[in-house]
Amino acid sequence: MTMTNSCTTNALMSGLAGASALTLIHESARRACPDAPRMDILGRLSIAAGLEAAGIAPPPEDRLQALALGGEVVSNSLYYSLAALGRPSIARGAALGAIAGLGAIALPPLMGLGHRAGARTPQTAAMTFCWYLAGGIVASAVHHFLADEAPLDYQI
Repeated sequence: MTMTNSCTTNALMSGLAGASALTLIHESARRACPDAPRMDILGRLSIAAGLEAAGIAPPPEDRLQALALGGEVVSNSLYYSLAALGRPSIARGAALGAIAGLGAIALPPLMGLGHRAGARTPQTAAMTFCWYLAGGIVASAVHHFLADEAPLDYQI
């Protein structure tokens, strides 16, 4: 495997780890906590709106849920793979996670999707921010592990 392929593979694996951690937290918490963020609902609304705009009837709720979760994992994996740019850095992953968390709170209302998914209460907004932050940190930690470098750099 060439160096470029290795770096790309490591980046994608790091991103997938961050996205998987985020999805696991979201899916576990939504079943246990009434104030948990419901980004899955946001995903379903987005997919349904896109399909309807294209003149396609949205699929049944369970299929729409699966599409939303799959889309979240893919898009978050690609986003969190940015944590693997350059030398391993927890700060880079934390910055990416913080930006994603703020975006998950602030952007849905601006996109006409409402605020209920990630910020219906102060507790929901805090969880949203922290969970995206955690995804970025996991992506950076996995990048460090895969890069097999020591010590871990805390600079962006």
